[in-house]
Amino acid sequence: MSNNNRGALVVGMIVGTAIGTVAGLLVAPRRGRETRRVLKKVVSAVPELAEDLSDSLKLQTDRLSLAAGDNWVGTIDRLQQALAAGIAASQSIQEQRRPNESN
Repeated sequence: MSNNNRGALVVGMIVGTAIGTVAGLLVAPRRGRETRRVLKKVVSAVPELAEDLSDSLKLQTDRLSLAAGDNWVGTIDRLQQALAAGIAASQSIQEQRRPNESN
């Protein structure tokens, strides 16, 4: 599994867990006072959850940025090699034509 898919999976699991928890609390057979108490606990955990999500997204963004940079460097290297090969081939063809032109 690629890093992109892993990051999306982690984010999806965190968001899904939060949504499932809230939905479960709202549907659970409890008195209103108990449900409000549990919801307060869940709501107080939201900032930590948001921070974890933010950290995860930052980590994935950094990984993607590094991968894009590595890909760019590789592309530039291949382009330089192709240009050098093209120049060498062009010079070789010109050298081959020169002796024939003097005849």
